[in-house]
Amino acid sequence: MHAEQVIFNGRFYQAVPTGVHRVAEEMLRAIDRLRQEDPELRHRPMRVEAPPVLRRAPDLATIPVHRSGRLGGQAWEQLELPRAAGDGLLVNLCNLAPLVSRRSVTLIHDAQVFASPGSYGAAFRAWYRLAQPLLGRRQAKILTVSAFSAEALARFGVAPRARIEVVHNGVDHLRRIPADPALAVRLGLAPGAYAVALANTQSHKNVGLLMRAFADPRLSGVALVLFGGADRAAFEAAGHAVPPNAVFAGRASDAELRGLLEAARCLLFPSTTEGFGLPPLEAMDLGCPAVVAPCGALPEVCGPAATTAPADDPAAWAEAVRARGEPGVRARWSEAGRARAAGFTWEAAARRLLSILDALPPPAEKVPSAG
Repeated sequence: MHAEQVIFNGRFYQAVPTGVHRVAEEMLRAIDRLRQEDPELRHRPMRVEAPPVLRRAPDLATIPVHRSGRLGGQAWEQLELPRAAGDGLLVNLCNLAPLVSRRSVTLIHDAQVFASPGSYGAAFRAWYRLAQPLLGRRQAKILTVSAFSAEALARFGVAPRARIEVVHNGVDHLRRIPADPALAVRLGLAPGAYAVALANTQSHKNVGLLMRAFADPRLSGVALVLFGGADRAAFEAAGHAVPPNAVFAGRASDAELRGLLEAARCLLFPSTTEGFGLPPLEAMDLGCPAVVAPCGALPEVCGPAATTAPADDPAAWAEAVRARGEPGVRARWSEAGRARAAGFTWEAAARRLLSILDALPPPAEKVPSAG
């Protein structure tokens, strides 16, 4: 194990939480737990370098958090973080990193900005399409979350496949939090009488397909519960006809989400491309069957433990939801899903990341200048 200090880019603690930030937080928590159990790892120098103002306080016992600079957001990451990181090995877990940093490893979750450009605004798309290939050429390693994403990043020229390492996400975080049924009760949802999906209007999330599926008379007694930031008005503005049995739950806490999933008939995930697909695996880990499109990394991650339905066939999705309500069907898929999800833990992800860092060649020694 190298004595080189590992410095984690803590910019994500300043941002509104997303799925990418969830991965970063859970990865650091898992490394922190390993350090508490392993004296050798605990003695390896590590810290989080973060902007001066944070939205969330890191809950880490053995990894110190140092705040530096005066800026925030991308300005802090690009201009102030490189100097604060000094000669350490900078680990970036949220798709971007300082462009001037060479002793750096970056986790790029997917190639969606290249594969599905219509899902993003013009400025976001332009910045990622500029920055990520530059990072791919300059970083010690590029990490990603699935073999599918690794192949896609290589295909779009972000980095050669041989320089990309795969670190699968974990999924056991919701299991550690007691379920809160309050949201389901407030929405008047009866167990087994609803399916859950993301409230997201990005084109590759393909939630409009579910709107059409739930207009099918076979699902007239089943609710489509959409959780997340997009509301009815956002879907209507995007041109979707929202069926009367759609219920918008808003943003849910982890405890509320667990309560929703454990009583749902199934979780629906019709994405046309995904770098990993954490929501269906979260559901499977809690015994909620998942129905997914056979696209992106979803077959790799979910395997045969999730039902698949074509990403362009609303009738097939309506039938899959109807069938999950038959006696015994949900229980069989629930058991298969739990078994599949058990193989994806944050401890395994943390150990994999640390093994990749340990395998990096040591930094080249600086040659003293003549004087």
